[in-house]
Formats: sequence, C-alpha cells, structure tokens
Amino acid sequence: MTHYFNINGKINAQAESVITPNNRGYLYGDGCFESIKVFRGKPLNLNNHIARILSAADVLKLRVPAYFSENYFQIQIDQLITHAQHHLGGRIRLSLDRSAGGTYKPFTNEASFIIEFMPDDSDGFTINEKGLEIDIFDDIKKPINKLSPLKTKNGLLYVLAAIDAQNRGLDDLLILNEKRSIIESSSCNLFVVSNGVLYTPGLDEGVIAGTMRMTVINTAIKSGIKVCECAIMPQNLLVADEILLTNAISGIQWTGGYRTKRYRNEMAKKLVVLLNQNLTNI
Repeated sequence: MTHYFNINGKINAQAESVITPNNRGYLYGDGCFESIKVFRGKPLNLNNHIARILSAADVLKLRVPAYFSENYFQIQIDQLITHAQHHLGGRIRLSLDRSAGGTYKPFTNEASFIIEFMPDDSDGFTINEKGLEIDIFDDIKKPINKLSPLKTKNGLLYVLAAIDAQNRGLDDLLILNEKRSIIESSSCNLFVVSNGVLYTPGLDEGVIAGTMRMTVINTAIKSGIKVCECAIMPQNLLVADEILLTNAISGIQWTGGYRTKRYRNEMAKKLVVLLNQNLTNI
C-alpha cells in the first residue's frame, strides 16, 4: 500500500524521509496523534479529532501555532488526498510532535506535524461477520491520570496487550485500570449491552476519550437508547447480552465470546446502520 505524507505543510511521498534520527516522537514518544477515517475522500468527524489532539497538545505542553485550527488541517488533508488522486476510503494519521532537540529536557516546546494518508476502497462502516474472541490482559494495569484519555505516542501497554492476544489465539484483550475495572481493549473503547442499555466506562476510569465512543453515545441517545457511564468489572461481562468494541476506523465490532460466554449482536447491527445513515448527511 502506498502511503502519502504531509510534513509541516509539504507533500512528500517518500516514507524514509519522514522520520529523522532526532525526531522526538521517535526518540521519546514525545507527541500525540489521531487516527481519522476517510469516507469518499473526506475526513470524518474532523472537528472532534482536532479538538482532541489540541487538547492533548495542551496537556503535553506542546506550543501550537494559533493557525492550527480545524480549517487549517482540513486544507492540509484535502491537499494530501488530492495529491494521492484517491477519493474513496482510507485513513489519516495526524501526529503532533515536539520539535527536535534536547534529551528528556527539550530545547523547545514548539510543535510540528505529520499527516499520513493510507488509501483504501472502503465505503462506510461494516460489521464484522464473525464475532471477536476476547479475554483480559492482566500483566499491566493502566494508571488513572491526566494522560489516560490521550492518544500519546507511548503505546507499549496496548502493544503488549495485542501481542498477548495474538499469542493466545484471540482477537483482542481488555485492559484493566489500577482499580481492576475493565476500561478498553488494545485498540478500542468498550461498550457492554444488558437489557437494551449501553454501559461504558466513564472517562474518570482512565479510558481513551475516543471520538467514536462519543459518536456512539450521542447516536444511541438520539435514537432513544439508554446509555450509562459506569465502572465495568469482569463479572459484568458474564451477564451481558453483547460486548461492542469501537474506534474511529473500524466503527463498531461485536464480540462473539469471552471465555465460555457467548454473545449476540442485535445492538451492534442497529448502531452500525445508524452510523451509516449519519454518513449520508455528509
């Protein structure tokens, strides 16, 4: 797959020139990023993605120019997609890094950006045919602090959970916080369905503040589906009707099994239909 890059406003199709040896995202994980779905040549939910990455930059003490706005990044992304001559589906990765220089103590807090476009032929959201098989990742607990909701470039917890899932022949593993509540998976936010109600961990539990999480919550409420943000414990999975995993790229995936427990997917199907109906208004 060909990747296309916009590096601080300059279009570049050479992957080897993107990361320099002194890039602080590469050296120290000193940055944040957003994964954005592209639908018919347009980035979806861009306003929420930009709001979230700018909020993360503020927490990370990155100094961003005043012109780093939704409109500015819309233009930069449009130029990259036009350069790629691809107006179907794909995904964007927008990164903000602290500019090069220094060790743990940086020379500057000025931010730089990289936009990567990976085109594909996807069209809207589709539900997985086979339910995911999941379990719990128990090796490392995620701490609850002001970094917890952010998508930073320190992703080792999620990498190790994904590797463990692969080694165990599973599709994904669920992450625990330091209180042993279940908060998310290695790459997704978590929803549990019980008696027609959507339950999801609150942000105070240490979850990633996912844009698709917010979209699913708002879509469900508008459709008359009750949503409750609360702590979810392992025993709650055993009495649930469905378990849904969500992110900006895949949309909604349903879980087929957790250990010996099997699940349905009626709510997942309903929500995917609603998400695609929303796309028709774009």
